[in-house]
Amino acid sequence: MPIVSIWVMPSGLLALIAMPFGFDGMLWRLMGEGIGWMMTVAVWVASLPGAVGRIPAFGIGPLLICTAGIVVICLLKTPLRWFGTALIALAALLAFRTVQPEVLVAADGQAVAVRGPDGRLSVLRTGRDAFTVREWLAADGDDRLPDAPTLRAGMTCDPAGCIARLPDGQAVSYVIAPDAFEEDCSRTALVVTARDAPPQCAATIIDRRTSRAYGAVALRRIGDNWDIAAARPPGQDRPWARAKAQPSEAMPSTPVRRPQPRDATPRPEDLEPGDQ
Repeated sequence: MPIVSIWVMPSGLLALIAMPFGFDGMLWRLMGEGIGWMMTVAVWVASLPGAVGRIPAFGIGPLLICTAGIVVICLLKTPLRWFGTALIALAALLAFRTVQPEVLVAADGQAVAVRGPDGRLSVLRTGRDAFTVREWLAADGDDRLPDAPTLRAGMTCDPAGCIARLPDGQAVSYVIAPDAFEEDCSRTALVVTARDAPPQCAATIIDRRTSRAYGAVALRRIGDNWDIAAARPPGQDRPWARAKAQPSEAMPSTPVRRPQPRDATPRPEDLEPGDQ
């Protein structure tokens, strides 16, 4: 700020005054040198340890309470204004107590993030779009980049798919090849895939049908069940995102069991002479 007040702004004002006389060139260059010094200081400060802090995203409730606290402090002149400090402290407490999702699934099903026992997200991305993963990491207060090799540290993968563990030890499967459904549907708590899952899968399923109907989803484990928050929940209709026809089945629950195929072949005793 001293550089701006003593160097940059006076040079700019003198340049404006000298411009009609054609003597402003040297003053603009002087102003540019001051801006260069300002940028050098800003870059140096930003590179210091702890200069950048990250916190996980929180809901609108703490934001509104904190805003109310700031308004109270700024508007009131009596000692009651310190009541705003209590509101800000409450907002901070609520923000830090925000429960983070344990599983995140992209709208196209080609990216999934699972929170491991260490509290960090393990991310698998089969597509090229890194925007979703970057937003997940930012919302989680994680400074890793979408292409960081440590993102897949908590996942065990083979050509058929990947397995990740939740903090409670339950397994989450990401199925790539159809051959993996038979084993993963019986051994994991959640199956995520960009394909259509088979109807006999006994685990909770987030497959292509679910992604098309509800978009991206966030899941949180509550006991033996899943609390599922969808980007397009049933019944939502906005001017910029019109409601789509939802499938007849409800939001996936625990477990999802679709109807079993039935054998329509007639029994031998029901056949009559001449039936083929």
